[in-house]
Amino acid sequence: MLQNISKDIRQCYLRADECRESAETATSESVRADYFAMEQRWLALARSYEFTERLSGFNEQFKAR
Repeated sequence: MLQNISKDIRQCYLRADECRESAETATSESVRADYFAMEQRWLALARSYEFTERLSGFNEQFKAR
């Protein structure tokens, strides 16, 4: 899945994975919650980049006409 996406999106997913892994090994509940929150922010940023890329592709179709 990660082969066909941009570098920025790939980085977001990698950072989200890192946050999830850190959350799973955290000993403090507050630190765990912080890592899970960071994971969600990285995933939201990835989705934002994906949406922007899809929208750009959609617009390119109409420019070509």
